[in-house]
Amino acid sequence: MVDEGSKPKKREGTTLWLLKIIGGLLIILLLGIHFVINHLVAPGGLLTYQDVINYYRTPIVPVMEIFFLVFVVSHSLIGLRSILLDLNPSDYLLKIIDRILVIVGSGASIYGALLIIFLANKGA
Repeated sequence: MVDEGSKPKKREGTTLWLLKIIGGLLIILLLGIHFVINHLVAPGGLLTYQDVINYYRTPIVPVMEIFFLVFVVSHSLIGLRSILLDLNPSDYLLKIIDRILVIVGSGASIYGALLIIFLANKGA
C-alpha cells in the first residue's frame, strides 16, 4: 500500500480539510492554555466554583473559551463528516448530512457561548 500522506478525501474539499488541520493545531494550543490555567496554576490542581467565576470575569478568558469551544465543535463535526464520507453516501444524502451537522454545530456553539457569557456575567 502506498502512503499518500495527509490529503483531502474525495468530496471533502481543500477548505474543509485545511479547517480541520488548522482547527486541530489551535485546539492543541488552547487546550494547553486551558490545562495550565485550570490545573497547574490553581492551588491543589482544581478551581472552586467561585474561582471559575472570577476567572471568567477576566475579559480575554470568555473570548478564548468561546474560540476553544467553536474549534472543538467544528473540528469534531468535520471529522465526523470525514468518517461518514467513508460510507460513500449519495450526493443527496451528503447534503442532508451537511445540513444536520451545521445545525448541530451551530446549536452546540451558540448554547456553549451563551453559557460562557452567562458565567462571565454572573460574578459582575
